[in-house]
Amino acid sequence: MIYLQKMLPKTFIRHISQFAGVRDAAKYVPRRALLYVPASNQKMLDKIPMMQADSVVIELEDGVALTAKAEARAQATVALDKIPYHSLACQELGLRVNSVSSGLLEDDIKAVSKAEKLPHAFMVPKVDSPEDLVTIYNIFREHYGDERITNTNTRLVIWIESARALLDMPRILSSTLNLHKQAGFFKLDAVVFGSDDFCADIGATRSSHGTETLFARQKFVTCCKAFQLQAIDSVYIDIKDLDGLRRQSAEGRQWGFTGKQVIHPSQVSVVQEQFLPPKERIEWAQELVHAYSEHESLGKGAFQFRGQMIDRPLLLQALNIIQLVERVQN
Repeated sequence: MIYLQKMLPKTFIRHISQFAGVRDAAKYVPRRALLYVPASNQKMLDKIPMMQADSVVIELEDGVALTAKAEARAQATVALDKIPYHSLACQELGLRVNSVSSGLLEDDIKAVSKAEKLPHAFMVPKVDSPEDLVTIYNIFREHYGDERITNTNTRLVIWIESARALLDMPRILSSTLNLHKQAGFFKLDAVVFGSDDFCADIGATRSSHGTETLFARQKFVTCCKAFQLQAIDSVYIDIKDLDGLRRQSAEGRQWGFTGKQVIHPSQVSVVQEQFLPPKERIEWAQELVHAYSEHESLGKGAFQFRGQMIDRPLLLQALNIIQLVERVQN
């Protein structure tokens, strides 16, 4: 485990975050690994408090057979109230519902809204258009009501899984963020790339090297970062090939992804290790932020650090690194 030399005061984090243009920086949620737990599997649900993936996702969508959907909803509803949020090993407990296009979303929300607790994040797959968001918002409003939606810190995570959605991604993300600003809907915090459905949509064949999604992944992460959102990479489908998983995780981090989906507990430690910045990068971030603090106290403008002119994007990179390390060390 890598530790910061000195923890930064929260007031300073907020201050530098405002300069860097970061939303809700003090509430940063690491999502290096998203691990799915089918709600139809009670034994797996019972193990959630001990799971150490950053984000553990109670699954109602692809991981649950159509014939088991009703049972999964009932078990997910009980789990939301039964799971001890205060003592979870994970950073976030999410709930992934079914998509608008499946016709099952309202049944999901109607069932889980009976739970007293809300998850840390609602996760909605296959968001293909801003029009889908209107449907999502209306369904949540009908079953949760405005007060439960607006008086919560629950976040929103959505999936991009089709060619149409990828091409329309800026409009989808902008519309989702506007729903939070204007209507008080759950705040969009991260976006996930669904590679399997994307490949099926464009007629591509999945491979371990992932070259068939190279363009899509790069466009996806660019759109996410344009809106200051976490970008979660695709699943590595061969659960026995940990070397390949390590390679693809390192590649994703280098491209700008903040995390990766995992489908088996054995993948978690590999992914989370790769998405933790190396020691020298953490030291760079901390020294840069402290240098900025000292420079600002003197009332000076732009300055150099290790031969680089420091601007807002570099400060944002440093801040993201510091917040990630501080959260996963707590």
